[in-house]
Amino acid sequence: MLELTILGFLHERPLHGYELKERIQGLSGHVRPVSDGALYPAITRLVKAGLVDSRTEPGAGAAPRRVLSLTAEGRAELLGRLRSPKEVEITDGQRWFTLLAFLGLLPDPAAQAAVLRRRQAFLQAPASFFYEDGAPVRAEREPDPFRRGMLRIARATGTEEKAWLAETLAELDRAAAEG
Repeated sequence: MLELTILGFLHERPLHGYELKERIQGLSGHVRPVSDGALYPAITRLVKAGLVDSRTEPGAGAAPRRVLSLTAEGRAELLGRLRSPKEVEITDGQRWFTLLAFLGLLPDPAAQAAVLRRRQAFLQAPASFFYEDGAPVRAEREPDPFRRGMLRIARATGTEEKAWLAETLAELDRAAAEG
């Protein structure tokens, strides 16, 4: 997901490493902070793969800055990853949010809708944090108040996400039909 995030933010505009790190921190830092030990090797991999260009420019102070920009190959890679995300990017909440942050970069409403339909299908399956005899435990049957809270919060979030998905899919379907 780090590479997708890097490609996504560089699609918006060229950034130097510190700016990029701040944007990534803003998107997911409270959940999964990014360290220099993860960020800079990922940037190096993307540069070596020809997906990101790195150039040095004079800094505001004495130190030069490394400015990163997306190459044409990087744009194609980003759009391909957005069009065909891995299953874990659909099912894992934080990875889903990262994907969602850049899904608007896909120019085709039908392609956007296809990704949202995958998430919608995933959310239709009964699920829980806790199971009893193979069946999901419902909040109303959970005696522990903290686990009950987890289940209620997850239900409320899921209900709202399902409603948003239905609304957005209707909008995308209309746009695809018109365009």
